[in-house]
Amino acid sequence: MKLSVVTTLYQSAPYIDEFYHRMRAVAEKITQDYEIIFVVDGESDHTLNQIVEVQRKDPGLVVVDLSRNFGHHHAIMTGLSYATGERIFLIDSDLEEEPEWLIPFAAAYDQGKVDVIFGVQKRRKGGLLERISGALFYWVFNMLASPKIRPNAVTARLMSRRYVHHLLQFKERALFLFGLWELAGFQQKTLPVDKKSKGTSTYSLSKRVDLFVNALTSFSVKPLVFIFYFGTLLSFVSFLYIVFLAYKKLVIGVPIEGWTSLIVSVWFLGGLIILSIGCLGIYISKIFIEVKLRPRSIIRDVYKSD
Repeated sequence: MKLSVVTTLYQSAPYIDEFYHRMRAVAEKITQDYEIIFVVDGESDHTLNQIVEVQRKDPGLVVVDLSRNFGHHHAIMTGLSYATGERIFLIDSDLEEEPEWLIPFAAAYDQGKVDVIFGVQKRRKGGLLERISGALFYWVFNMLASPKIRPNAVTARLMSRRYVHHLLQFKERALFLFGLWELAGFQQKTLPVDKKSKGTSTYSLSKRVDLFVNALTSFSVKPLVFIFYFGTLLSFVSFLYIVFLAYKKLVIGVPIEGWTSLIVSVWFLGGLIILSIGCLGIYISKIFIEVKLRPRSIIRDVYKSD
């Protein structure tokens, strides 16, 4: 198999037909020896029935139906595990990323000794809030975590067989693929792209916050280090203040008063302790999730030609 195209489907019924026809037309310009793998990440509309009907007419399609919604990144890893091509093209199916990108990606791939070609947005899509929040995410992540990730990178990428083989060796359940893509190494090259905006997103605000917390705690221990140093600083300052109060009381003879400042200090330290415990709890919960070794996804059925 020369080429595998991998994509995921979630609430994707409006886009399936156009994506399929455009993706097929582009793949055939590259090679006649290709497959398209659709991973149905839980069904909340008629996505499964629609793509199965397409698969019955096209033997080059593989449909992997997950038993429920496991999440975008888990669905991607499942799809990559089914890819058999020498080159694997990963792309979202909502048409924000254009199937036609495969042409310049393949041309860049053939020009040099690289294992990955992926797109980076010339200008981040969305409104002002989305652009600001995106810039803040990349700034905080790259300041605290390692390896650094490319700002405004997109899902679409053309990868070598060996790169995907090593990528699949990462077994963590709490996935942040943009970090793993960089962590896997190999020679990678970027191409500028214009990503469209469909106006709506399946990533709600709460999902975006969860993604940020998961990404940071998966690739950085600096929050724990900050807690240690801040706790040490507070202890040192508190010790100096105790010495100062003792000096005022015992040497100068000034009575110690101030219930308001005492209560404020208690609330401040209480909040800090709860925050620190919460941060520790996030890391411990990730250990709890990983040691259970639950599968990333469960496959209900696979539709493909015999």
